[in-house]
Amino acid sequence: MPVIVVANPKGGVGKSTLSSNIAGYFARQGHAVMLGDVDRQQSSRLWLKLRPGNLPHIQSWDISEDHIARPPKGTTHIVLDTPAGLHGPGLEAVMKLADKVIVPLQASVFDIYATQDFLAELARRKKSDKAGKVQMGVVGNRIKDHTKATEHLKEFLQTLDIPLLGLLRDTQNYAHLAAHGLSLWDVPAAKVEKDLNQWAPVLDWLRQ
Repeated sequence: MPVIVVANPKGGVGKSTLSSNIAGYFARQGHAVMLGDVDRQQSSRLWLKLRPGNLPHIQSWDISEDHIARPPKGTTHIVLDTPAGLHGPGLEAVMKLADKVIVPLQASVFDIYATQDFLAELARRKKSDKAGKVQMGVVGNRIKDHTKATEHLKEFLQTLDIPLLGLLRDTQNYAHLAAHGLSLWDVPAAKVEKDLNQWAPVLDWLRQ
């Protein structure tokens, strides 16, 4: 059962947007998906509440009588949306579960510097992971084409031992879809064709 963790200690980088769209993709493929909030803001849980009942079902945690959160029985794919400030024991716990870690990162000097130590920590973990259990990648989020900020982001990522999986443009499509509990894969492809094309390399990596 693959566990995909979307993480970045910097807030406001689009973790919930990325998590909900990953969950929406796997659900559309017919998998039994759990989208779990590790984030106190519970953004992903809100998205699930907004999701229409006629769409492929995505579940949240099962909370037992002893208040322990578990994936629902039959779950085949887990997507975890993590909080800002993730570090220490919280990071350790999430990394023990993860098969893949995706770091959304915006093309801003403030976001790059705020995420630099976290990416360096992931790179250290990757080097020490002799079995190659956890795969890691970065997704450029809310990207504006042909800007110096985007070029700076690419240059920064070239200094790391973590691959850039893709660049997702800055568009209101994500906000409009999220407001209705939808992902890119819940609307006609013609309406979001450019976004689907940008997701293609990210999905290739997720399916590996």
